[in-house]
Amino acid sequence: MAIRFESEQKMFVLETKDTAYVISITDEKGFLGHVYYGKKLADYKGIGALLRTEEYPWLPSRNKRDELGFKAFFPFEFATNGTGDFRTSPLSVRTAQGSWAAEPLYRSHTIYEGTKPLEGLPHCFNGDQSLEITLSDESIALQVTLIYSVFEESNAITRTVRVKNLDKGGNPVFLERVMPLCLDMDNRNFEIITLHGSWARERHIQRRPVGYGFQGAESIQGKSSHQDNPFFAILEHNADQTQGDCYGFNFVYSGNFLAQASVSEFDSLRLLMGINPEGFSWKLEPGQEFLSPEVAMVYSSKGIGGMSRSFHDLYRGHLIRSPWQFKNRPVLVNNWEATYFDFNTQKLIDIAKEAAECGIEMLVMDDGWFGGRSSDNMALGDWTVNTEKLPGGLEFLVSEVNKLGLKFGIWFEPEMISPDSDLFRAHPDWAVQIPGRTPALARNQLVLDITRPEVADHVYNQIKSVLKSANIEYVKWDMNRSLCDIASAYLPADRQGEFFHRYVLALYAMQEKLISDFPNLLLENCSGGGARYDAGMLYYGPQIWCSDDMDPVERLSIQEGTSIVYPLSTMGSHVCVSPNHTTHRHLPFETRGNVALSGTFGYELDITKLSEEDKAAIPEQIARYKRFSPMVRSGDYYRIESDSQTRGFDAWQIVSKDMKQSFVTIVQVNAIAFSHSRIIRLQGLKADSNYRIEFIGQDTENDVKTSAEFGNVLSGSLLMNAGIPVHNMGGDFRSKLIYLEEAD
Repeated sequence: MAIRFESEQKMFVLETKDTAYVISITDEKGFLGHVYYGKKLADYKGIGALLRTEEYPWLPSRNKRDELGFKAFFPFEFATNGTGDFRTSPLSVRTAQGSWAAEPLYRSHTIYEGTKPLEGLPHCFNGDQSLEITLSDESIALQVTLIYSVFEESNAITRTVRVKNLDKGGNPVFLERVMPLCLDMDNRNFEIITLHGSWARERHIQRRPVGYGFQGAESIQGKSSHQDNPFFAILEHNADQTQGDCYGFNFVYSGNFLAQASVSEFDSLRLLMGINPEGFSWKLEPGQEFLSPEVAMVYSSKGIGGMSRSFHDLYRGHLIRSPWQFKNRPVLVNNWEATYFDFNTQKLIDIAKEAAECGIEMLVMDDGWFGGRSSDNMALGDWTVNTEKLPGGLEFLVSEVNKLGLKFGIWFEPEMISPDSDLFRAHPDWAVQIPGRTPALARNQLVLDITRPEVADHVYNQIKSVLKSANIEYVKWDMNRSLCDIASAYLPADRQGEFFHRYVLALYAMQEKLISDFPNLLLENCSGGGARYDAGMLYYGPQIWCSDDMDPVERLSIQEGTSIVYPLSTMGSHVCVSPNHTTHRHLPFETRGNVALSGTFGYELDITKLSEEDKAAIPEQIARYKRFSPMVRSGDYYRIESDSQTRGFDAWQIVSKDMKQSFVTIVQVNAIAFSHSRIIRLQGLKADSNYRIEFIGQDTENDVKTSAEFGNVLSGSLLMNAGIPVHNMGGDFRSKLIYLEEAD
């Protein structure tokens, strides 16, 4: 039983395979307290003492004169505003009369098998058991339901909150903050990890001590953003990849968010995560309810690596719905950095011919195929094929590409509109803008108000028409700017604060239609690279374009940060041209390929202009991808070394679930003069099994010699505890692979 209520202690116990989460009903008034989150225990008798309610200032039922003192310290399971807990709360409610206080208290609970869908929202599904705890504040007729679901094998718990207005007098309430995560616990000299960055530098890991006051991550851009990701982890100061307590939290949402850690004067740590309250307000009429997006929580006693593997298992098994989840993804070539806007039918067919000869399986046509689009200054919103550029239209082009044995994919940016477009000239009011104010442009484009049904329907019907016109099997859905100058002609004045959330709901509805109408479509989400790389988007498509920066050295930090929470199989990763178009760095073709192997794998270059040597290497790279992709899709990820710490050396390992196969990727960023080989200790193998070792790539002669001397077949125990030497490679930006297979 994953969830149980121990009536004698008035305590809820939620257990996964290795972890436990404990909540207690405290005091006759019905306060709900957070007791414990950590390793699964043999029993929980007496654990309620951790709430310290027998210490001053005691419970309000015992000390009625100082309830505020109690509330300043008590570890609330779900705190509220305006009644004496002066820490930031996850729920803020304003009544129609203008009062600003709520105190929903325990009333009842329900435990049931499985999970219920969150209508209109992405969510984890097929959980083992769920718990709903109903709280109410009768003075303002407000009901709050806390919903928890347990995923035992993944060591994960999800939580969300539903708020309902029960007023019978016709009075609305206004929700000004609704955050599903509220977790109070003692600060044990914790540190916090967040993922920060910018365009082309997404999700770099930042780790720092948790101090007094506020720290965390947020977005108010209408998307999860390049700058911050809706994830944070709290961990012991000595925790690393293999050991130490680590708590991870990920918001399953694609819009504005706030992830906040704060420490009080009592060294109490409060963690909050949910919709960013800036610019948010939701009018709740009597009988209506508001359902928040969910937060996924993971606790690991095996450090950052254990936390990452739990998130990967949760999302692969319980979030991603695509039929492509565990299938071989087609190796594609995208024409964006090959041609930008300068292409026509013949140029694409030329690329497809070369690609087919090399074993590439799909051609993706990027931006520039529609309307009057000849640069990024025009035509967004005009989703009709430019037959001057593509004579015969998509039907002819796709047919010719299919004849070569390649699948065909296409790029859209459905949420945007160019002022220089037929759509804007016909419907200028469809762009998001404040009346009387000239809206700011980004990439010379505005945002369509898809919260308006007629706008969303028009855009979706255009996309549907294009996809039905030819055999299109892949869509890259892009979104290249942030939201600002917010106002909606569709919403009344007292509901304008609902726009950001309604926008995300409309996006989800459009993508739900897309995958329902085209169930076998491979959908890759993108937002100027990785600005909408979040768990919410994975519910609709199995992969997300990781970053517009494909420089493999830059990708070391980007992909390390991404993989701290998101599975490798979700990372759109391609082999770029050299010199790289973002950094202008010259890079070996082999390293470009090796780094891209730990993702969806493809090419973003003009294959017709490659050297014969590089072109000849493509079939070998594809063969490696086919060989290793089952592990990428479903295996366990281990971080061995990090260039961000070693400043010159990076290594990670993927191990099949049965621990019979593994491959290690090693990148030497900087050559070091007069140095020894480097000893690396592997992870995740069977200690009592033997493994046959194969070094793959250039500059492996010395490794082969050493392994022959050391032994070509070594025990998992030796590989993990003593390690193996890896020789330096001849130059900067070099890489190699090590393949391990259990010996008979």
